[in-house]
Amino acid sequence: MHDEAHPRSIRSFVTRAGRITPAQQRALTELGPKYAVGSESGQVLELTQLFKREAPRTLEIGFGNGENLAALALAHPERDYLGVEVHRPGVGRLLLALEERRIANVRVICQDAVEVLERRIAPGSFAEILILFPDPWPKKRHHKRRLVQPPFVALLERALSPGGVLRLATDWQPYALEMLAVLSASPGLTNLAAAGGFVPRPAERSPTRFEQRGARLGHQVWDLAFSRRG
Repeated sequence: MHDEAHPRSIRSFVTRAGRITPAQQRALTELGPKYAVGSESGQVLELTQLFKREAPRTLEIGFGNGENLAALALAHPERDYLGVEVHRPGVGRLLLALEERRIANVRVICQDAVEVLERRIAPGSFAEILILFPDPWPKKRHHKRRLVQPPFVALLERALSPGGVLRLATDWQPYALEMLAVLSASPGLTNLAAAGGFVPRPAERSPTRFEQRGARLGHQVWDLAFSRRG
């Protein structure tokens, strides 16, 4: 299955080499086998086997440095969390946090989220999916790179269990309105906002560096929550 909104030549991200610290590189090498899922295999993930139990599961796409993911996992040991991120320094930083805080209910995969959802995730695998502050690609000529488009939303809907919740946030108003329109048009999703718009900011979400940067710039944040219809 190929996502027509995201053909392989057009991705929703640009791979940046970035500066990876020696500690982050060691984490990728030494802690990767403990927490990371290999991206070289195209096989569907056996999540019960991966986490060694049956529990409600959350998927976070584009977790950045992993602050929110680690905080949620620490606060909710009864849930399991899978994080998807393409930038290796952020993955390394999260692995260090998981080991330091002895967080056992998180696994990570360094791979394109479209590929993960297309090839690695069985239908109905997650009770919750988080996409927090995806790149808004503000220039018009780059809008085709935006992650939240109808074919991708169909993949998200497929990955959710009935009644599962998709949560998104952005500090870029035009993208917030576009996401609202795209999600509202999906026949398998229901807006959890009473007025069919945006929801209040979840209290337990840890401010990411993107949200903090937006706050310093005076940006408002728009949150969305949609559930998969049963």
